[in-house]
Amino acid sequence: MANPAAVGLAGFGLTTLLLQFHNIGLLGLGPVVAMGFIFGGLAQMIAGFQEQKMGNNFGYSAFVAYGSFWIGLGIIWILNILNVYKSTSADIGYFMLAWTLFTVILFIASLRVSKAMAITFALLLVGFILLVIGHFGSPTFNIIAGYELILCALGAWYMMASIIINDLAGKAVLPVGKPFIS
Repeated sequence: MANPAAVGLAGFGLTTLLLQFHNIGLLGLGPVVAMGFIFGGLAQMIAGFQEQKMGNNFGYSAFVAYGSFWIGLGIIWILNILNVYKSTSADIGYFMLAWTLFTVILFIASLRVSKAMAITFALLLVGFILLVIGHFGSPTFNIIAGYELILCALGAWYMMASIIINDLAGKAVLPVGKPFIS
């Protein structure tokens, strides 16, 4: 059986990276919405459902939840563009706050997975906190979050690369580190 986390981490990392390129002013929203639905959303959810079949509650919860995050965020953006249900910056702030609270739970759980996972979730948690501050009146924090979350995206890709490269090499070429808590 292949490890579905490779695709889940790839989708999370790529979509997160694209959104941060948008947040720091390098990229328009179109590619982010497209990847939010397909790679960040659908592919992550499929990976999560495969993790469930393998008995991995952490991977199942993380990939299905963050896949849903990307689809939900994409829907919010489309509804805004179409003037159907306009979301204010504060509305998005509360959306990000809810995801921050959810991320706290998964961050605590990630301490029992690997150092790379815990570091990636710590970066995600800090990024969400910065986005919450940014959406509640200090937009400069969205740009700071953009740079910080690029590191989060690269952390996800590092874990994806470790799954693929370590499998092909038959040994740990890219270590992820033992969990902080056993």
